[in-house]
Amino acid sequence: MTFIENDAYCIEPLAANDVLQHERLALEIYQLLSDEHTLQYLPDKKLTSLHEARIWLSTAILNFYSGRNQVHLIRSKSNGALLGVLDLIPPVVAKEHYQLAHYPFFIEFYLKGHVRGKALMTGLLPKVVKHLEGKGVRELAAVVNRRNIPAAKVLKRSGFRLAGIFDQMQDIYYY
Repeated sequence: MTFIENDAYCIEPLAANDVLQHERLALEIYQLLSDEHTLQYLPDKKLTSLHEARIWLSTAILNFYSGRNQVHLIRSKSNGALLGVLDLIPPVVAKEHYQLAHYPFFIEFYLKGHVRGKALMTGLLPKVVKHLEGKGVRELAAVVNRRNIPAAKVLKRSGFRLAGIFDQMQDIYYY
């Protein structure tokens, strides 16, 4: 996925030169993925140390360039602050983690607590979907905790539909 933006925010893929700013990015990732509000519905994704963030970031960069998960950074255009992460998970990787009859691309996003509820993803997700369609990705899915009503609304506004129960706590949406 290339650069996607609106007036206030942009989404950029991890780039090879991100290795040059690894420590700064690891700190930003740690701040994001250790935030209780960010991970309110995904506590198992919580990072507990900067060391874990360094490993997460290194793995994300390697995965991106080896054709696995494609992590993208959501940033403020005004000051460059990291506001969230968008992860595109290809079918081959989804097969490693889920037992499904059919494997589309999966999309996940995490936002810092202070930007939740500010329509950030409402403005960006339709652009992401349109961009992915242009790249030949026709089937997208997202898994959402049933209590995460704001995320479900964002998906619905972006053209996703509730397809059913994914597991004990989550539903699956398809585009």
